[in-house]
Amino acid sequence: MTGLHERHLAVSPAWLALYYRRPLELTHGEGRHVWDADGNRYLDFFGGILTTMTAHALPEVTKAVTEQAGRLIHSSTLYLNRPMVELAERIATLSGIPDARVFFTTSGTEANDAALLLATAYRGSNQILAMRNSYHGRSFSAVSITGNRGWSPTTLSPLQTLYVHGGVRTRGPYAELSDERFIKACVSDLEDLLGHTRDPAALIAEPVQGVGGFTAPPDGLYAAFREVLDRHGILWISDEVQTGWGRTGDHFWGWQAHAENGPPDIITFAKGIGNGMSIGGVVARADVMNCLDANSISTFGGSPVTMAAGLANLSYLLEHDLQGNARRVGGLLIERLRAVGAASDAVKEVRGRGLMIGIELVKPGTDEADPEAAAAVLEAARAGGLLIGKGGGHNTSVLRIAPPLSLTVAEAEEGAAILAEALRAAV
Repeated sequence: MTGLHERHLAVSPAWLALYYRRPLELTHGEGRHVWDADGNRYLDFFGGILTTMTAHALPEVTKAVTEQAGRLIHSSTLYLNRPMVELAERIATLSGIPDARVFFTTSGTEANDAALLLATAYRGSNQILAMRNSYHGRSFSAVSITGNRGWSPTTLSPLQTLYVHGGVRTRGPYAELSDERFIKACVSDLEDLLGHTRDPAALIAEPVQGVGGFTAPPDGLYAAFREVLDRHGILWISDEVQTGWGRTGDHFWGWQAHAENGPPDIITFAKGIGNGMSIGGVVARADVMNCLDANSISTFGGSPVTMAAGLANLSYLLEHDLQGNARRVGGLLIERLRAVGAASDAVKEVRGRGLMIGIELVKPGTDEADPEAAAAVLEAARAGGLLIGKGGGHNTSVLRIAPPLSLTVAEAEEGAAILAEALRAAV
């Protein structure tokens, strides 16, 4: 155990998780690579939990942060803030929500918390529909709507949460159905649930479940849900904290795979937009956003420095078509990883789209999750020079792969080769 690790344990909560038997201290990064305190270089396929979206030490973002910090670091939302207005204008346009309003926070947790406040106030209801296997953050309200036992430490809640089928395609009672029948069964489940309760305020859903192991329903499920929700006046909140900004390749927002009946009423975002700076936020229709009848501010949400970073990062993303790169290079990476998975009895499924890929591990010959194997592969990948994540609602047995969206073909090939060796060595 290193001295820094000992110091960490002495002052940090016991529940503050660290990866690896010998935790890493990362000291710097460049592009798609990071270095640890011992000088080891790693190809980064997790990006600080899908947060380093474009590249480590991206010069455009570093320059914007430095220049803004040299002028003014902080002002709060009590004063006009040009970078905040400019970024809000761009996000409102990109959101697809008509007459959109944008409120900035400092994290995805806080964004989802704000969305829940808006929805419950607008509807006058404290009931929330959420997806099984979901994750929406660590605040009291966000934990209470999280459908993943491993990330929900209490049953106490300010909300009444009702869980709906559909977030996980390959497990559960509808797993063997065709996509069309799967959607119909999930819609029927939703309609039946609503027949037993008062009308909820909103459905909150990740288009691709992040912590849950990059699981997703068939395209169109949330559009079908929307028809039911609209009949009851229930709002749809799309949690885009991990799926937004083009990571899935096919779409800029995850909800666009379910767009047949229009955009969500509320979108939450965070992570990648700041490329490591603390930015979260909520986009909503004006009538929803303006429903609160009390004053509010944000001390740190919309900080001039973080907004400058977000503007520079979003500009780089759009100007370099990183969504298209995620589609092209992500497609290649998924193909390579599926070939790797086909050679291992421990791989149940390789799934995902764009640069958001999950490898679910099971005990060979069974459908039983194998968290020990996932932990072993994580260690073996590190030894090979690759950093990945893990997750999953069934005992954390999914390897999570989400590199910066500027990943090159050569780096995708290198990472797939390291993962193939790690799987052979560990399972």
